[in-house]
Amino acid sequence: QVQLKESGGGLVQAGGSLRLSCAASGRPMSTYNMAWFRQGPGKEREFVAVTTRSGSDAYYSQSVKGRFTLSRDNANNTVTLQMNSLKPEDTAVYYCAADQFSLGRDAQYYAFWGQGTQVTVSS
Repeated sequence: QVQLKESGGGLVQAGGSLRLSCAASGRPMSTYNMAWFRQGPGKEREFVAVTTRSGSDAYYSQSVKGRFTLSRDNANNTVTLQMNSLKPEDTAVYYCAADQFSLGRDAQYYAFWGQGTQVTVSS
């Protein structure tokens, strides 16, 4: 099994940037599709982005497309979510997720999860 740990969250003003990282351990990250989800206050967990095992493809939710960039470094077992032009509605706990098969937007199909990191965007 793979263990995931997120880092990089914090407080930022609207229009600012943050970079989230997810470190994988236990098994090579290259065997997993890697995704980010988020859960805002009083909201359900929602899909943000996912990248394929090789990192050759990435898919984004419409709400973050053009502002967020997902990348991965399989040699160092890390995946990074660069978040630019942040908005107050991006405020949420951000979770890293992994699955050997799923590339979907439904959280229930991802087998492994990190503990989450808080991102707060002030207006």
